[in-house]
Amino acid sequence: MSLFTNSSSPLTDAWAGYLSQAQTHLFTNSRLALIALINAPVIVILLHACWQLVAPRDPTKPPTVFHWLPFIGSAVQYGNDPLNFFLACREKYGDVFTFILFGRRVTVALGPKGNNFILGGKSTVFNAEDAYTHLTTPIFGKDVVYDVPNETFMEQKRFVKVGLSTDNFRSYVGMIEDEVDEFMKTDSVFRAWQMNDINEWGQFDVVNVLSEITILTASRTLQGKEVRSKLDKTFAGLYNDLDGGFTPLNFLFPNLPLESYRRRDRAHEKMSQFYVDIIQKRRASGEEDEHDMMGALLKQTYRNGAPLKDHEVAHILIALLMAGQHTSSASGSWALLHLADNPDIAEAVYQEQVKHFGTPDGKMRSMTYEELRTLPVLDSIIRETLRMHPPIHSIMRYVRDDVPVPATLSAPSKDSIYVVPKGNYVLASPAVSQMDPRVWKAPNTFDPARWSDPEGVAAQAFKTYVDESGEKIDYGFGAVSKGTESPYQPFGAGRHRCIGEQFAYLQLGVIISTFVRKVELRLRDPVPAHNYHTMIVMPKKPRNILYRRRAFD
Repeated sequence: MSLFTNSSSPLTDAWAGYLSQAQTHLFTNSRLALIALINAPVIVILLHACWQLVAPRDPTKPPTVFHWLPFIGSAVQYGNDPLNFFLACREKYGDVFTFILFGRRVTVALGPKGNNFILGGKSTVFNAEDAYTHLTTPIFGKDVVYDVPNETFMEQKRFVKVGLSTDNFRSYVGMIEDEVDEFMKTDSVFRAWQMNDINEWGQFDVVNVLSEITILTASRTLQGKEVRSKLDKTFAGLYNDLDGGFTPLNFLFPNLPLESYRRRDRAHEKMSQFYVDIIQKRRASGEEDEHDMMGALLKQTYRNGAPLKDHEVAHILIALLMAGQHTSSASGSWALLHLADNPDIAEAVYQEQVKHFGTPDGKMRSMTYEELRTLPVLDSIIRETLRMHPPIHSIMRYVRDDVPVPATLSAPSKDSIYVVPKGNYVLASPAVSQMDPRVWKAPNTFDPARWSDPEGVAAQAFKTYVDESGEKIDYGFGAVSKGTESPYQPFGAGRHRCIGEQFAYLQLGVIISTFVRKVELRLRDPVPAHNYHTMIVMPKKPRNILYRRRAFD
């Protein structure tokens, strides 16, 4: 009988049984493998969690925040709401603790003492370049800011301060006022104002408007007449592509093969050449003495006698444009939102303007730089805005060597002092200090009046920040107050304190004053929550402000 007939036989029956068993066995094993594959991540997570609970902890190291996900760590909680994450960790672990951020070990030190420990630390140990150069160099460019040794960066900050002179500030006031006025006259979002009808209400997205206005005002004042004259769609496109590289994703993963990264690099190359072309034309025409930042930089030399190279001047100007635009547009947006939410406070600002600058015919005259500095209501609005909404909530440094934490800050016991190990990052959060309920009364309430009490917490914090005793430190860019022990640090502290602080006050003061003079402001919705998914903390949408033209502007 042939083996290949349809007839049944003991051999064919055995073969069929074998195949059936094999199929059953294969199916069972495949199902078990699939189940194991699906459950493997769960098993890994559970084992990781158990290990954190049972593993012996080194008492000399700050406690590590419990987290479920290996490598990712506490990234989700930190990224969504860093302030509440830090405050919750403080309740459990104290002012010093370490959390995992995509494989990085980040040691946080909270409060004024924590800020002083990190921001007042030696740059050779707590290093900013190692923490930020992978983010900033592709945007700002080579040979400036964090792409150079710290002592070179300090010299470059000294060069920039030359362009931030009082004489220049005096001329900037009118320029900024003119730019805001022209924007409101020409941009379609202010059509209701342009109709000259005091009963017509309009609305605008405050972030969109302030982003444009801060670029216009910064370019008109700091960047130079050539840059301001070429702010067209081409420049805007380059700026947006370059700005696309300034995100938390770029900070955490600097070398992803994404189109946004390639657009960033192309935009930097074109914008750098844009500035170099202007510089070379100035040199060729002998117009190097313009009273703007470019003119100031072209005259500077390093201590070794070497002049700034054209590409260095270009990259410093790019850094000023990018960093200043983000921080000023954020702060200006928050200020106008709070004024719209508090009409009585907005009215107080307006009446202050009328008192100082009102004319007999019901108009307003222009203010001077000196006058701008003597407006207490406006000043308190800016300070309170910066307290509640500092543009940067976290300041990081890379740890180059083991560093003991001061006993007054860690001290889990008298016989134990924490040591932050080499290879960690450290993080200071002035935002926590500025919103700490242990320091500030009703910290979540927008209350500019707190700054008018000479004996109050706010006044004392500001006094410590500016160091009115006159004790200054020169880190290489001129004497400044250290300010690292204050619970109020809106512009950072120590050697990396923002040198554009006075310009920021000037820019914000003129923009706020001009808006308040021209329009009444209202909010339909509550003041927006913080959007922590951006490098600079912006308001979440909706962020529309209603406005109505004043009878006299």
